[in-house]
Parts: sequence; C-alpha cells; structure tokens
Amino acid sequence: MSEQQRKQNTERSGFSFGGPRPGAAGMPVQKARDFRGTLRRLLHYLRPHRWTLAAVLLTALLSTVFNIVSPKIMGDATTKLFEGMLAKMEGLPGAAVDFPYIHRILWILVGLYGLSAIFGYLQQYLMAGVAQKIVYDLRRDVSAKLARLPLKYYDSHSHGETLSRAVNDVDTINSTLQQSLTQLLTSVITLLGIIVMMLTISPFLTLMILITLPLSAVVAKVVAAKAQPYFVNQQRTLGNLNSHVEEMFTGHAIVKAFGHEAKSIAAFHRINDHLYDAGWRAQFISGMIMPLMMLVNNLGYVLVAVAGGVMVTQRTITIGDVQAFIQYARQFAHPIGQVASIVNVMQSTVAAAERVFELLDEPEDLPEPAKVVKLTAPRGRVCFDHVRFGYSPEERLIDDLNITAEPGATIAIVGPTGAGKTTLINLLMRFYEIDGGAITIDGVDIRQVKRGELHSLFGMVLQDTWLFHGTIRDNIAYACDVASEEAVVQAAKAAHADHFIRTLPEGYDTILNEEASNISQGQKQLLTIARAILADPAILILDEATSSVDTRTEVFIQQAMRRLMKGRTSFVIAHRLSTIRDADLILVMNQGKVIEQGTHDMLLAKQEFYAELYHSQFGSNGSKESTG
Repeated sequence: MSEQQRKQNTERSGFSFGGPRPGAAGMPVQKARDFRGTLRRLLHYLRPHRWTLAAVLLTALLSTVFNIVSPKIMGDATTKLFEGMLAKMEGLPGAAVDFPYIHRILWILVGLYGLSAIFGYLQQYLMAGVAQKIVYDLRRDVSAKLARLPLKYYDSHSHGETLSRAVNDVDTINSTLQQSLTQLLTSVITLLGIIVMMLTISPFLTLMILITLPLSAVVAKVVAAKAQPYFVNQQRTLGNLNSHVEEMFTGHAIVKAFGHEAKSIAAFHRINDHLYDAGWRAQFISGMIMPLMMLVNNLGYVLVAVAGGVMVTQRTITIGDVQAFIQYARQFAHPIGQVASIVNVMQSTVAAAERVFELLDEPEDLPEPAKVVKLTAPRGRVCFDHVRFGYSPEERLIDDLNITAEPGATIAIVGPTGAGKTTLINLLMRFYEIDGGAITIDGVDIRQVKRGELHSLFGMVLQDTWLFHGTIRDNIAYACDVASEEAVVQAAKAAHADHFIRTLPEGYDTILNEEASNISQGQKQLLTIARAILADPAILILDEATSSVDTRTEVFIQQAMRRLMKGRTSFVIAHRLSTIRDADLILVMNQGKVIEQGTHDMLLAKQEFYAELYHSQFGSNGSKESTG
C-alpha cells in the first residue's frame, strides 16, 4: 500500500488523537459530490417518521416562542417599575410602584420559561427516538449489504475503509440527526422570532442592528480565509502523526528487535513539533474570529444603547422596551453563528451519507435462481467444464479449465505464487462468478444451488487462521449449529488439540482475545482443523493446513486428516510437496492453467514442471526435504 493510501485509510478509520471538529471556523469541510441527490436520499429515511418530526418542529416552535417573548414581557415589568419610581421622585400624589402587577409579570415569566423548558425536553426526547430509529434502519441496511457483497468487494477495498463507512460515517449521521438538526431548527426559529420581536419594538433600532451583520460576515470570512491553509496543514500533519504511531504500534516487536526506538521517538517528536506549530497557528488565527465579532456586536450594542436612551427621553419608546431590545440584540448573533456552524456540519454529514450510500450501491452477488436445486446426500463429484475466469475483463486468468474429481478423491493443487490455486477454490465456493463454462457438483451446476447450501457442503482449513473472541469451545463448535460437549472434545482429540487445551488454566472455557494472540500460531491452526473435523463436510478444502505446526504434530495431523478425508472429496493446496505424495490426482498450475496432471510418480517420471518443483525442495536425489 502506498504512503498516501495508508495515510488516507488512517484518517478515515477514525484513529486520531484529537484536533478541531469538522466545521469549525476555517477548518476544511468534506463536501459531497452530489449534495442534493444524497440529501434527498437521506430524507427518504426520515419519511416514515414525518409525523414525529412534525411534532418535533411544533415543540421546537413553542419552546422557542415562549423563550423569545419573555424579554418583552420582562420589559413591561421594568417599565412599570420605572414609571412608579419616577412618579415618586416627582412627588405626585398617590404615586407608588405597582408591585402586584410586577408579581403577576414575574409569575407569567416563570410559567413561560417553565413551558419553554418542558417543550424543549419533549423536542429532544422525540428527536432522540427518531434519530436512533433512522440510524437503526441505516445500520440494518449496511449490515445486510455487507452480507450480500461478493468477495471481490472485500479483496478490492481495505478493511479500514469499509469499517469507516459502516461505523464512523453512520455515527456522524446519528450525531447530526440527534443534535445538529434540533439546533438548526431552534436557531432558525430563534433568529426569525428575534427579528420579529425587534421589529415590533422599533424598526429603527432593528435597522441599526442589521447594519452590523455585513461587517460581522466580512470579519469572519477574512479571518477564516487566513486560517484555512493552516487548518489544511494541521490535518495533513495529523494524518502523518497517526500513520507513524499506527506503524510503530503495529510493528512494535520489530522496532525493538532492530533497536530503532530512538529513531522512532525522534520521528514522533519531529512530526509532533510540526503538528504543534500548524495547530497553534490555525487555532490562534481562527480564535480571533470571536473577539472581532464580539467587537462588532458591542459596537451595535453601544449604538442601540445610545439611540434607545435618546428615544426614551423623547418618549418615543419605553425604557422596558429598550431593555428588551438590548437583550434581543445580545442574543441576535448567537443563532447566526450556530446556523453557520451547523451548515458546515451538514456538509460533512451529507458527505458521510454519500459514502454510506456508495457502499449500499455496490454491485452485489448475482441473485439466487428462481428455481433452485437441493443437493441431498451429496457424493462430492466435482467437475470444472471449460471454465473461464478473469478478475478483470482485460486480463483472463483461467481459460478453458477442465478438471474432474471423483467422489472421495484427494485432489492436490500445486504451482508457483499467482498460478491460480486459491482462485480455483474461490470459484468452487462461488465467492467469484465464472465468466464461462460450468462448475458442477454431482452433475448440478453450482449456480443452481443456493449459496448458503453450497457453502454448507464444504469444510475449510486455511493457512491464515481465523478465530473469534470467545471460548475455545465456541470456536470449535462454530462449524456446527448444535454441537455436544462430547463432539467438541472428540474433534479436538482428532486434531491433536485436546492435550494443549487441557493444559490451559480454563481448558475449553479459555477466552481467546480478539486476535487470538494468547495462544500460539500452531495452536490456532489445530483449533481450525478441529472445527473442520466437527463440521463433517462432504468436500474438504485444505490450504497449507499444517504450515504452522511442528514436524511431530504435522505427522499426527496428517493421520487425522487421512481419517477425515476418507470417503470425502478433498482439495489440497500445498507448497510442501511431501504432504501430497498420496494424492489421487495432482494438478500443476501455472499462469491460470493446468499444465500437468497425474499422480506423484507419473509427474516425476515426466521430468517436467512438477519434477522441477519437487527436486528444488528435496534436492536432486529426492531423499531429503528442504526446510525452506
């Protein structure tokens, strides 16, 4: 993988030590290529919840309205208090502050703020439910899609990239739906409500506030443009740091073995210093936005205070209305900033949704045939009939391949790297679709059999072991829906795994970690062999099944394998030719073609490609196996 691809995968996988949130001022925002189309498709997931969303909108409206009208009502209390105090100062007869009126106003305010809080709670409660249901549907579709994708997709896409789309991008959508969407609704309603309330108090003062808006926008745009290059540099350097740390953690043993700790630490400090410099500059310049906008807002506040005071002296406006207007003016910039930030978040969210929808649009496995054939009591006769296949239309890997494996036969497949040995197995399992010809089992074209039923015919032991996080018992029983304790133990004994399992502290209840690194590579291979033995399949596929065990254990496993393969058709991919001497048929592949086939003795007698491979391992006299 190239350096650039590795950095991209690291950034996409979410492996990060921090950094500014996407959508922050000046920070580059990932944008969708088809914003409208992706947004329309995302809204399709909201459609089944439209009535709940309407309730969310209504509660947001009520909560915001009750909150917005409160300063105006509070201004009435201030006006009544000011008028009473002024009348007493002027010595008017019977002058007094109307405290009962003020008390009523205060109780009204308590009620309004209380209702605003209640409706705000309902809004968050309803939106949280909608967001979780939508993301549940999205995760369900992604999970179902991943199950339907062919092996070709996973071979051509990195696991980190797929994981990022299925987890990180879906979480981004979830966060936006649950938080940013309600904030956007509230901010827009608040902004419109504040403008309406200010206009009802004084259109002139409202005009003065609106004049400051273009100045705030210019300030924000200029500073953000200055900060943008530094944010880009910060993200690039952060990717370099993540890549370095990931490499060092992954290859920790190699770094220590070759004594490169000091070089690794020095490289980390160098990249970290660059990140500090880029981050400091980006944060400093972008941090100037808020002080400058506060300066502009304060200028507007001063203008309103002076103009409002003059208007009070002229009795064209009450002092309570001036107080209320100043509160609205102070609140005016907040929803504008929120809307601007949320718009950037929405850009990133739609881009994340586009990546998820790209995954959902990936070509799937060919659909199952309308009329499927059920294989009852399979015998295991496998036939490749004029099979043609290529991973791409331009490059044909297999052309006119013809093989027949009789029931119970052991078919060994040998050849150099890239000859097409594993491809042959992938075609047999229908992980890839052939371009021409046919593959049949007991005379039935495998394309007429359901994939699940087809896969159930096979038992596999691969060179790359796969065990999941769980007990050893569960890992062995993975091959069988219902497996008794006795069956699991018998399978382990047949694979010569029972002894080492019982030496572990918890025995069969020992928990394997996520990478099964708490047991050796050879022990992992023994468990996968036990799993295949328990499956009791009609056809066996063995891909260098004994490559990770010692010579003595290999002898035992070969004996167990011979018992297991008896009466079953077996395909054995082998590099150590000593393991296939007794095979019924050896296929020698090179460049996607079977160039030789026959028994071990027949192929040696030909003195061609197989004989050359054999002698390269065992020496010219064929008496001693090479350890390489």
